[in-house]
Amino acid sequence: MRELDVVGVRVEMPTNNPLVLLREVSGPRYLPIWIGAVEATAIAFAQQGVVPPRPLTHDLLKDVIEALGDELTEVRITEVKDHVFYAVLVFASGAEVEARPSDSIALALRTGTPIYCDEDVLTESSVGVPDEEEEEVEKFREFLDEITPEDFEQGGS
Repeated sequence: MRELDVVGVRVEMPTNNPLVLLREVSGPRYLPIWIGAVEATAIAFAQQGVVPPRPLTHDLLKDVIEALGDELTEVRITEVKDHVFYAVLVFASGAEVEARPSDSIALALRTGTPIYCDEDVLTESSVGVPDEEEEEVEKFREFLDEITPEDFEQGGS
């Protein structure tokens, strides 16, 4: 297992599909995972420290875990099948719960929990960033600093 950091969320053009970008802590690889707009907003809220007036789903789950006297100790991205990623929430009590990576990441950001990824998943699905592309990565980071959760809201009512 390799530890990952959350770089951020973005909207992939021209499809307007949101994705979360993770970076290997001690390595050159990045792991993009396409996610839903709601999950992108939840991750962006957590990264920006936005505290809603009432708990959203991931905030509620964090509160439930604490109320039950347990602690989320790690998130593991365990496999990818047919371009679908799978994750497991690991608790201090020893319990493990399967979950979507997007929900797992949103919860990990709220609880300060480390995120790990199976080496086989990284080998199969990650992308490396050559040195000459580091400038593009820096532009992406600047983009992430400027994006707001409202950018992920869908039009209409």
